[in-house]
Amino acid sequence: MRTPILLATAALLTPLAITSPALAATPQCTGDSPIVCTFDVPTGDYDVTVVLGDKESAAQTSVHAETRRSMVPLTVTAAGSFTRRTFTVNVREPEGEPTGPAGTPGLTLTFDGPSPHVAKIKVTPARRTRHVFLAGDSTACDQGGYPYFGWGQALPSFLGRGLSVVNHADSGESSVSFLNGAAFFPAMQPRIRRGDLVLIQFGHNDKSTTAEDFRANLSAMVAGVREQGGEPVLVTSIVRRRFAGTQLNDLGLIIHGGVNLPAETRAVAAAENVPLLDLTARTEQLVEALGPEGSKPIYLTDVNGDNTHLSEYGAHQYAALAVEELRAAHLVGDRQLQHP
Repeated sequence: MRTPILLATAALLTPLAITSPALAATPQCTGDSPIVCTFDVPTGDYDVTVVLGDKESAAQTSVHAETRRSMVPLTVTAAGSFTRRTFTVNVREPEGEPTGPAGTPGLTLTFDGPSPHVAKIKVTPARRTRHVFLAGDSTACDQGGYPYFGWGQALPSFLGRGLSVVNHADSGESSVSFLNGAAFFPAMQPRIRRGDLVLIQFGHNDKSTTAEDFRANLSAMVAGVREQGGEPVLVTSIVRRRFAGTQLNDLGLIIHGGVNLPAETRAVAAAENVPLLDLTARTEQLVEALGPEGSKPIYLTDVNGDNTHLSEYGAHQYAALAVEELRAAHLVGDRQLQHP
């Protein structure tokens, strides 16, 4: 039986009890909205169980970890009712984008929402973990600043214990820069273990990449993942909210200078016998069904006129589509997902 290294009753905002002498300092929870709990643990993967709710009051609580990673979506509990959630968190340095700040040491959990309440937290070193790596750009990365949010940043909220998202996506990267930049694929590749999933999404920043080079870059990453025993998964780019009437135009569909980058991604997936998550097709269908006005909340259109980057709401919508694609490809099963 695994012994929890930390057991906390966070709602009382008292010092956390330590059940293992391995930690050098007593973790603390501070604040009431949000409640921020920090845990002095080394890098690695941790199974976390939280009990959300309060004896006296109704609560609306969401859980984020590290650099704003969504672990539990907004959860409503009536007074005297409690909800239990378990998930796995990857603690690494830097904790967000590879070119971003290092972040805070150890594990940080943030309980926020309109009226957050957490009754208990248990943190245990994860022994059986399958990693889900992400290689991509700003539409997928762990965005550090509000209101930006990447769909990969929302992905953990759909995955249960034993699946740990390791998001190496970084703002501004293309297939060229990610493959060749020392902080990106060369840094990620040695961390891939046998059986890990590696989701690869590029296109938004490949405006000057030829079709031949784009295919070669994706193929090189596929080969590099396979060298480590990982399972590569190609992902077509999410669409931009760029309309021509009621349909998305070429910019919206990630077609640059006549090069249809999602189509090139599909071609590489077929040639390399790699699973494909067709997020271009899925997000195009959703955005066009909602129309020019109805699709605004998915993006940051009403905040700063941004029709490329996602709101937290939009990131969850698109992460849900990614999970549907993962299930359809039999890459994850129902037992590996979080269920309310």
